[in-house]
Amino acid sequence: MTALSRLTPPFAPGTVWLVGAGPGDPGLLTIHALNALEKADVIVYDALVDPAVLSFAREGAALEFAGKRGGRPSASQRDICERLIQLAREGKRVLRLKGGDPFIFGRGGEEALALSEAGIPFRIIPGVSSGLAALAIHGVPATMRKANHAVILATGHPAPDAQLEWTSLARTGAPIVLYMAVSSLPSIVQGLMEGGLPGDTPAIAVHGATTSKESVVEATLESLPKLAEDGHIRSPAIVAVGAIAAFRAAIANHLLEFGSEAAQ
Repeated sequence: MTALSRLTPPFAPGTVWLVGAGPGDPGLLTIHALNALEKADVIVYDALVDPAVLSFAREGAALEFAGKRGGRPSASQRDICERLIQLAREGKRVLRLKGGDPFIFGRGGEEALALSEAGIPFRIIPGVSSGLAALAIHGVPATMRKANHAVILATGHPAPDAQLEWTSLARTGAPIVLYMAVSSLPSIVQGLMEGGLPGDTPAIAVHGATTSKESVVEATLESLPKLAEDGHIRSPAIVAVGAIAAFRAAIANHLLEFGSEAAQ
């Protein structure tokens, strides 16, 4: 890593790096993310950060779990922000490590705003978004020239004061990639169908993308709630609905399994 570390900026004491860890496989970490893992004094990490990623932390670094999972006790976002500020003011090199990309349903924007208001210097390191990676590695293109000219990224758990109009999203005709949506699939599917999406619209769900726990379910829109109820679709999962999901049958015929060579 000596040569690669020359490509990355210095990680100064008293600063915070908001870093995306990608979907899980450490091979999808950026060079900047690896450098941060090797230099950080404290790593404040989310529930979706794979243990294999944390294995790159330098010896002696403190690991602090700050995961937020639906329906389970977890730290409040305010507490997490205050902890980052406290650690930086203690002169630590603070790595805030998030699954996927910190600015795509990762609350990275809230933490960046809190750090800025507190006068804490920070850096943002984008990561491979789980929503796009989970599809790509299984032969599902997020955009396909003859199928769609836009794609919608949506969360199944909007903020309490926000409201998603699934019927309106359905009327756009654009494929929809859902994050954190497994427990909300019945209402989401109902709204999408009320908005005009046929029940046989292709869909795909990927649980634990790029990790040893990965599973893939090809489905239709109307079958999603029952598949989730029966445990075939488990959280955390990325669920995609739309024409792009149908391309997997043709593309994946000779697609090498992701990470298979590295495992040998």
